[in-house]
Amino acid sequence: METLERTTIGEYVAKDFRTAAVFSKYGIDFCCKGNRTIDEACEKKDVDTNTIMDEINTVLATKNDNSIDFKSWPLDLLADYIEKTHHRYVEEKTNVILPFLAKLCKVHGASHPELFEINQLFIGCAGELAQHMKKEELILFPFIKKMVEANRNNSPINIPGFGSVANPIAMMMEEHENEGERFEKIVELSNNYTPPADACNTYKVTYQMLQEFEADLHAHIHLENNILFPSAIVLQDKFY
Repeated sequence: METLERTTIGEYVAKDFRTAAVFSKYGIDFCCKGNRTIDEACEKKDVDTNTIMDEINTVLATKNDNSIDFKSWPLDLLADYIEKTHHRYVEEKTNVILPFLAKLCKVHGASHPELFEINQLFIGCAGELAQHMKKEELILFPFIKKMVEANRNNSPINIPGFGSVANPIAMMMEEHENEGERFEKIVELSNNYTPPADACNTYKVTYQMLQEFEADLHAHIHLENNILFPSAIVLQDKFY
């Protein structure tokens, strides 16, 4: 029980990303709200803690040679990976999903009015994420890389205009939570991405793309909230 009280969901997923599937199975947010303990999350979802812990322990006890230990990566490498993998994914997929949703609204909106709200939510998501990622790429990530280089060379670093790195990180985490809540609404409106009986192939493909987009967003936010950001704050303490 001591472990349950002290270990957060995000820490479990940071240790082994396969545990994310267990939390997702029970509708527990492991990225935006990964700072909660399992006890807290289970109480919120009315799920038995022991059931989840049994499944998590099974996952952790199973050898997995294919898992990537992101926690062991240098922070500059991790920042580059997030940008080149997840940021590019968001940029590419939003340009594909937006016209698909617009088409669904035009063809099926009369009989499925929830599509209009889903469309507006995703338009908001695309716009906010575009701005969010630019702030990371132009301000936060470059500073994290400067800290890594300074630490590697045992050299000092100037205090940035934003002060502590915790300040932009707090802003990024708040924006992550906003997108998590936005997608919770999309999941609810789409009946967990379940196409209606009269859905055409475009309808089905669009819902599948939205589901995949959310899954990538969860992995993306997890790497930042649970690994990159906490490690950056610890690293900064070495300088000032």
